[in-house]
Amino acid sequence: MDQPLYKICSAAALEQARGAGRFEGSADDLRDGFIHLSAGPQVTGTLAAHFARRDDLVLIAVDGGRLGQGLRWEPSRGGDLFPHLYGPLDLGHVVWVEPLTLQDDGRHRLPDGVVS
Repeated sequence: MDQPLYKICSAAALEQARGAGRFEGSADDLRDGFIHLSAGPQVTGTLAAHFARRDDLVLIAVDGGRLGQGLRWEPSRGGDLFPHLYGPLDLGHVVWVEPLTLQDDGRHRLPDGVVS
């Protein structure tokens, strides 16, 4: 597996996905027509831009090599290419899940090994 891709979502959304066996997407994903993912170097910026100070989040590491043709790299924030998944995320492609805790300064603490 190459470097994983990451999905940030609420713990409640992950539990709902586990019940269904797949993640259909957040309200933002459903609105935009694809599941927003981030590469490692993009995680910190994504957290700051869209999830600031939320204490109910998990970080899901996904084996991007298993996502097939539904994975597309498209311009987004600042013109950077971001991974977008067109279709549901099969939870069988999840490598690990870690809770995102808040530090004293309000930023999220990333799990060891996440390059951001």
